[in-house]
Order: sequence, then structure tokens, then C-alpha cells
Amino acid sequence: MQRIPCPERDDWRETAAASGFVFHTIGGERYWDERAYYAFSLEQIERDIETPTGEIDGLCRELVGRVVDDERMLKLLQIPEAFWTYIAASWKRGDRSLYGRIDLRYDGSGPAKLLEYNADTPTSLFEAAVFQWRWLEQAIERRIVPKRADQYNSLHERLIAAWKAVGAGRPLHLTCMMDSEEDAGTIAYLEDVARQAGLTTTQIAVDQIGWRDSGEFVDLADKPIELAFKLYPWEWMVREQFGANLKSASTRWIEPPWKMILSNKGILPLLWQMFPRHPNLLPAWFDDDPAAIALGSSYVRKPLYSREGANVTIVSGGETLDAQDGPYGAEGHIRQALAPLPAFAEQYPVLGSWLVDGVPCGLSVREDENPITGNTSRFIPHAIV
Repeated sequence: MQRIPCPERDDWRETAAASGFVFHTIGGERYWDERAYYAFSLEQIERDIETPTGEIDGLCRELVGRVVDDERMLKLLQIPEAFWTYIAASWKRGDRSLYGRIDLRYDGSGPAKLLEYNADTPTSLFEAAVFQWRWLEQAIERRIVPKRADQYNSLHERLIAAWKAVGAGRPLHLTCMMDSEEDAGTIAYLEDVARQAGLTTTQIAVDQIGWRDSGEFVDLADKPIELAFKLYPWEWMVREQFGANLKSASTRWIEPPWKMILSNKGILPLLWQMFPRHPNLLPAWFDDDPAAIALGSSYVRKPLYSREGANVTIVSGGETLDAQDGPYGAEGHIRQALAPLPAFAEQYPVLGSWLVDGVPCGLSVREDENPITGNTSRFIPHAIV
């Protein structure tokens, strides 16, 4: 694993605009950054990233199967009791997942370590599936990377196949908070691949979804919403005014309700309890668990619910190394063993390992000059060389 500086394409902004990649710059700062790329060997990808990703997902699914029938665990995760049966039913009838992203700490040697599982609403999908592949093709043509370079990336093809399996020919609604360019861009891409899979699609803002007295969610044309992809967190949905209607409506949601368990950082201590000393897991405990003292004076404190690094604190030797503000933490926190991110040219990368329909199939790299990956962290392409 290397971080290799390289020239950027002089027309990359025009290429991004033509591709509909409008959020390549956020707040005047680069989000997409191709002035370097991360190079991996095929062995590193297959042995250290792809295989552990599938194994970690398997551990997580085993955990879900236990949590849905365990009142103690459900309470630890702060999941509202009114939705326990709803979540369990979703799991037991086999509601399918479309995609997810497992974030890993990896430095090119030794086992990758699970940092968290973005199981419910992962973004950075278009840039991982499409734009970095386009970069690779053009970088080979322009001799920016070796001619033999490849990429760990079958996301696009697998998403089309997954929509065919998950959608099963039913009309699909896609929803998010449309005022977010990144969310709207992710929805637009998922709509495109769904259409390529043969689905009929409709976009609708989450705040425009209606409720019919007969017991159905409806769109602006008063048509029932049978199948919906939502880029909107389950923990928000169940607490919305319409949340109580979720249990009685016939709408099938993607991601499914059981993902409410895996999108919770409380799974990190639960996984450690179930699979202690697993090579791809870091020791973790709930913040108020006396056993957390085993971590000593170095750990990462994370809220059960948090996004883009908000309210995360890194403590090293009893001193706060880095901390991010945010609106999260009321439900509680966990502590995870500190595994410092590797530094490449004073940048700290986190690897996002993607699964589609349960199959590991792609990689994204986000880096930052700070050790907490946040909303402004840059997306750096990768290549297998």
C-alpha cells in the first residue's frame, strides 16, 4: 500500500460536470482529489480487504440474528421498544439489503480492523463506483498510472444485478433530503442503475411522502409507495411524526428495518463480546461498562448514532488528541481501542470496503490531515498495481 503523488487530469472538472458529479467540491474545498492515488497489490486487496469484509459482514449478520431476540441487547442499542417486533420480522422474513460500506483501518500489513459499519445510509457511492473507474481508464490512457493498473471495483455491475433481484419488477421510489447535493447525487445514481435493471422509478423528497387513511404511504400523485429506497436514517424515521405508521404500512424499505441494528455503533462492543480476539475487530465496550477500564487511557469515544465523525473523541495517554463537535450523543457512547490511522504524506486514510447484495465488490479511500474522518475529508482514487 502506497500513496503515490500524480498529475491530475486537466479536464477533470469538466468530466465531473458531464457525469453529473456536482459535489466534487464542498464549501470551496476539494472533495474529489486526484493529485495522488493509493496503490495496492492484488494480494492486499484479496487477502486483507475483500476476504475480511465478507467475514465481518458475516459476523454482523450473526449478531443481528441474536439481537432481534435479545431484550438486553436491544436496550443497549437504545432501539425504541415499539419497533423491536418490526425489526425482528424484517430479519426473519429475509428482507434483502442492497448495499453497505465497512470502514477499515489498514496500513498495508497486518489484518484490517473494523472501525464502523455504514450499513444504513452510506454515501460516496457514485464516486466509488463510477468516477474513480473513469479516472483509472483515463489515467491509463494518459500514462498517469501503469498500463497494467486495475481497480477493485465491480460496484456498478453488481448494483444493476442487485436491483433486479431486490426490486423484482415493482415500481421503485427513491427518497432523501433533496437539499443535500451529496444525498441527491447518490439518489440520482441509484435511480440510474435501477432503471438499467428495468425498474420504473420515481424520486420524492422525504418530507413530501404522504399518508393515506387506508394505511399506505403515498407519493405526490397519491400512488402507493410499494418499494422505497431511502437515504434517510432509520433512527430518524422511527422518531418522526409518521414513524408509528411504519409498522402498519405495506411499504418495503431499502435498506430494511434490521439495518437499524447494524447502523448503531453499539454493535462494536457486542461484536467484541461475541467474537473476542477476532483479528479484524478492535476491543470495544459501552461507555458505562466497568470493563471499559481495560482500554486504559487510550481509546476512541463514539456516540451510538453519529455521522461523518461528529462527536467523536480520540484520547491518547489520557489526553484528547482530536475531537469533533456535533449534535449526537444523547443516546450514549461506546469506547473502542485506539488503533491510530497510518499517516501517508501527513494524511490519514480510512478504507471504505463496499458490499452489494452481501458481496464485497469495491473500495473507496477517504483521507484527511486530521485523524477523524469527517464530511470534508477528501476522496482519493485507488489502483491495483
